[in-house]
Amino acid sequence: MMQRDRRHLEGTEPAMEQRMEPRKASDWMVALLDAPGDIALHAGFERWLAADPAHARDWEEIRHTYEVMGIATPLHRPEWAAAGGAGPRPVPSLKPEESASPPADGRVVAFPQRRRALVLAVAAMAACLAVILLPDAVLRLRADHMSARGQIMELALADGSVVQLAPDSAISVDFAEGRRAVTLLVGQAFFEVKPDPAHPFEVTADTVRTTVLGTAFEVRDAHDVISVAVREGRVRVADASATEMLIAGDWVRFGPGGAHQRGSMNPQEVAAWLDGRLIARDMPVEQAVAELRPYYRGVVILRGDSLARQPLTGVYSLKDPDAALEAIAAAQGAWLYRLSPWITVISGG
Repeated sequence: MMQRDRRHLEGTEPAMEQRMEPRKASDWMVALLDAPGDIALHAGFERWLAADPAHARDWEEIRHTYEVMGIATPLHRPEWAAAGGAGPRPVPSLKPEESASPPADGRVVAFPQRRRALVLAVAAMAACLAVILLPDAVLRLRADHMSARGQIMELALADGSVVQLAPDSAISVDFAEGRRAVTLLVGQAFFEVKPDPAHPFEVTADTVRTTVLGTAFEVRDAHDVISVAVREGRVRVADASATEMLIAGDWVRFGPGGAHQRGSMNPQEVAAWLDGRLIARDMPVEQAVAELRPYYRGVVILRGDSLARQPLTGVYSLKDPDAALEAIAAAQGAWLYRLSPWITVISGG
């Protein structure tokens, strides 16, 4: 037993106990980034690449994705640049360093280049975390309540009304001097308002104000689009361009430049996220992926303008976002691969 352990440490273990080589392009990317000077690994990669033309296509796709995505920076690209972030580590060369030569006993050597790359990667990650966390820090100064990623938060307000915050959402509350006012700062929320004719309940999202006496409704802030949908009762929704009166099943969306749309739906489908469902009816893939992001504990990257615009119809589980993303990719004939347990890429035409 001692002899067997010593052979293992010295790198002379029988072939059957050597590490298994990666089988997918994404696994090769991770392995080559982790051990850029591993001669044996590069040789195995060359064999895998030559074994099937599809392998070369897969590698080119994931190499290009890795180069252009900047790991997890698209949401904060300007801040990343201002912070001096170095971006992702260079894509591994198809050949190891010419100066690298394996020792006689075949063991892998950790080269200085790897240590320098690790230092740069850590520094870049620190800068990235700083610029990603900064918006949250600013939001926390304004918010009275914030929900975390993957968390639905239920709140009882001072007047007896109930608010449920979807993941990655925040509100501020003003109940001073008889007011009943809530501001949706980001995300989406479902309100069940206790009737009080003397004190209307108001929800503001950007420039859109929703006024109710007693009802159940959802307000959503999707950056440049504010939407309101009613499950029960009656509400008035207004911005500078229009005023709409909504009843159960009605919805309205206000977009940039005062543009707005109105429609109707099954009232029981309002805030379907409370039941762990994403209901898509001719929904662009880009929007469906955006709906899933707050429930996914990682980064989801969607590549391909044509894919982003494709209509999608179906019901997807918010409780299992991995399965939902796989189903969306399959429905569109798109590629889905994971660069790590926390980075998922969906790529299409």
